[in-house]
Amino acid sequence: MGSRSLRAVLVTLCVTVTAAYGVLYYAFTVLQPRIVEATGWSAAAITTAFSAGTLVGAVAGIPVGRVIQRFGPRWVMAGASLLGTLALLVVAAAPSYWIFALGWLLVGLSSAGTFYPPAFAALTQWFGSRRVDAITTLTLAGGFASTIFAPLTDALAGWVEWRWTYVILAGAFVLLTFVPSIVVLDLAWETTGARSSGELARPLVPSEGVTARSAEPAAPVEDGRPVRDREVLQSRRFVLLTLAGTLVTMVVFASIVHLVPFLVEHGLSATTAAWALGLGGAGQVAGRAFYPLLARRFGVRARMIGGVLWFAASVALLPLLPAVGWVMILVSVLTGTARGLYTLISATVVSDVWGPERYAALNGVYSAPAGVAGALAPALGAGVASALGGYDALYWVLAGGVLVAGGLAGVALGVREAR
Repeated sequence: MGSRSLRAVLVTLCVTVTAAYGVLYYAFTVLQPRIVEATGWSAAAITTAFSAGTLVGAVAGIPVGRVIQRFGPRWVMAGASLLGTLALLVVAAAPSYWIFALGWLLVGLSSAGTFYPPAFAALTQWFGSRRVDAITTLTLAGGFASTIFAPLTDALAGWVEWRWTYVILAGAFVLLTFVPSIVVLDLAWETTGARSSGELARPLVPSEGVTARSAEPAAPVEDGRPVRDREVLQSRRFVLLTLAGTLVTMVVFASIVHLVPFLVEHGLSATTAAWALGLGGAGQVAGRAFYPLLARRFGVRARMIGGVLWFAASVALLPLLPAVGWVMILVSVLTGTARGLYTLISATVVSDVWGPERYAALNGVYSAPAGVAGALAPALGAGVASALGGYDALYWVLAGGVLVAGGLAGVALGVREAR
C-alpha cells in the first residue's frame, strides 16, 4: 500500500482517537461540577456512572479485539463512533439518574472501539516494521486531547448548559470520528490464517541484543506444531506480563488522580498543584517522543524493565523531596515522562514478543485487566491513603507496586518457552 494511504490512515487515527478521548473522557472532568449543580445528583453517584462505563469499555475490549482481528478496524471504529454519538445524546437528554448511568455504559462500549487499542491494532498491521513510529505519532497527538477539549468544553459550558454542551460535542464527535473512519480506513486487512487455525507468529525471544530493527518474527514451531492463541493466553509469559501491565496501569491512574491532593497536603497551593499536574502531561508527551530512540537501541526486556524502574523511582521521589513548587513540578514532569514511555512500551510489548499478526486479539485480552485497574485506581488509591494515614504512604505503596510489576515483567521476559 502506498505511503500516501498510510499517511492518511495515521492522520485519521490521530484525529479520531484525540476526539474520542477529548469528548468521551476529558469533557466529563470539566462538566461534572455543573452536572451536580444542575441535577442535584451527588458527585459520587455521577462519578460512579462514569467509572462503570470505563469498566464496561475495558471488558468490551476483548471481543472488540477479536472482531477487529477478523474483519479489520473500519466498521468497528465507525460503528463505535455512531454508538458514542448516541450515548452522548442519551446522557444529555437523561430525565433520571438511571438513564444518565445507562448513557455512560453506552459511552464505555463506544470507547472500546474508539480509544487507543483498536487504533494500535490498525497501525500494527498496516505499518508493519514502522509501527513503533506510527504508534508514537498517534500517542503524541492523543496526548493533547485534554489540552484541546478541556478548555473547549469549559467555553461551551459557559455559553450553554451542560446538556446542550454534550449535544454540541456529540455533533463534533460524529464528524471527527465516523466520517473519517468510513472514508479512510478502507485498506486491505490480512487475517493471517486466523479464521481457521488461530496460529500465531513465533515469539520474539527478548534479549538485550534484539532491537526494533530486527526482522519480523517468523512462524513458530513448538514440538513440531504451530503455536495457537489459546496456548499463548495460558502461557506463564502472557499471564505475568498481563499482571505486570495491570499493576503499572493502576499506579499510573492512582498517581495522576491523587497528585493534586498530595501536593496540597504538602502545603502547595491548588494553583501550583494544578500546574504540576498539567506539566506532568507535557512530560508524558516528551516521553512518548523519546520512545522510538529507545526502541531502536534496546530490546523489549530492557525497555520494559527500564521504563518500569524509572516510573517507580519517580513516584518514590515525591514523598522524599521538600514541598517546594519548582521541585515538585520537576518531579511531576519526570513522572509524566515515565508514564509516556510506558504507554508505548505497553502498546508494543504484545507485537514485540509474539509478533504483529495476531496483535488485535491478544492485545484485547492483555489490555482488558489494565482497563479495569485504571477504572478502579482512583477509589483504591483513596482507600489506601485513608487507611494508612495520608498521601505519603499511598505514594510509597504505589512505588512498591511498580517494583513488583517490574519483577513480574523481568521473570516473564527472561524465559524462552511460551509456557
